Amino acid sequence: MLAGLTGLLLGAGGLLAFHISQRRRDAVPEVLEPTLPDGTAEILSIVGRAFVVIDEVNGVVRANPAAYAYGLVRGHTVVHQELLDLAARVRADGVIEERQFELPRGPLGQGGIVVHVRVAPLAERYILLLADDRTEITRTEAIRNDFVANVSHELKTPVGAVSLLAEAIEDAAGDEVAIKRFAGRLHKETHRLSALVQDIIELSRLQGTDVVLQGRPVDVAHTLAEAVDRNKLTAEGKNIAVKVGGARDAVVHGDPDLLMTAFRNLVDNAIRYSPENTTVGVGVRVRDDLVEVSVTDQGPGISADDQERIFERFYRVDSARSRQTGGTGLGLSIVKHVMSNHGGEVTVWSQPGQGSTFTVRLPVFEEGTTAENPPPVDEPRGSRATHSEENR
Repeated sequence: MLAGLTGLLLGAGGLLAFHISQRRRDAVPEVLEPTLPDGTAEILSIVGRAFVVIDEVNGVVRANPAAYAYGLVRGHTVVHQELLDLAARVRADGVIEERQFELPRGPLGQGGIVVHVRVAPLAERYILLLADDRTEITRTEAIRNDFVANVSHELKTPVGAVSLLAEAIEDAAGDEVAIKRFAGRLHKETHRLSALVQDIIELSRLQGTDVVLQGRPVDVAHTLAEAVDRNKLTAEGKNIAVKVGGARDAVVHGDPDLLMTAFRNLVDNAIRYSPENTTVGVGVRVRDDLVEVSVTDQGPGISADDQERIFERFYRVDSARSRQTGGTGLGLSIVKHVMSNHGGEVTVWSQPGQGSTFTVRLPVFEEGTTAENPPPVDEPRGSRATHSEENR
């Protein structure tokens, strides 16, 4: 009887505890998963932008892969406080707002992204953020603005010099020595102005040339010989020997005139920055299905910091020296663009006091015909190419 009574009490206690637990469970409000208004998800899936939907406490309700790729969202959190501040203003007054931000990208803040953000209320509980990546557009616009500003500055200097020298010649009409001196400087400034205009034309022409469709087999040895020949007078003026060696049968696919321009700029750059009575070496070799052309000088060398920028338009390691040598600041930029258009690259090795070596790499031309019927090989227009090992 005692055991039965004990079991009855335990059963009654368990039943009472169950009823108490049930009442407490019923008293707790049910927490529902956040849901979007009907049709919202379908619309967001086709907007073509990164989107983030946040709730009253800024928790991420929904975000598409682009929002994560842009670094706007991590886990269930909006990363950037600027976006949360904008969302708070929209939540407070209900007015749609648009802003453009430059935000760090990634948890370490390496790199950045420029996004145009549109923030709007969504139903009664949510805020919608739409983001569009404007990084490339902004970068291109900045490059264009810098280019226009640089061109204006670079053109203004020789044009102003020509004007002043013309006035000086006019004032020195009776001084034959002065006229000769001013005329020499005038010739130098007009040559510099002509070179600058020509380089600008070359840059604009690069943007309109489709090498893939318009290119043809190009003999690298012939093209290099023409480039060296066009720098002959400059080299002779400093008693610099330009020695060419290496592979003779290298052929690439491309535009012969553009390639000749790139090689000419590399050789010209080497001559200008080399001391008198030295040697500039030009070597060609084929390996791993790539044609490598290296141009080595005995100049002052380039620091590691400057090496990262020397292919930028108008960038000069030493502005005073560049003006003295007559450089336009566009030569290496043209080389980089030509190589890029031909599916190649240009790199530099240099150390201060040990000279520099610029190397371009281009894909080897893949012949589509038999050896008995080889494809025609084009040379630059007006070619005076020779195969001499040395051009002084």
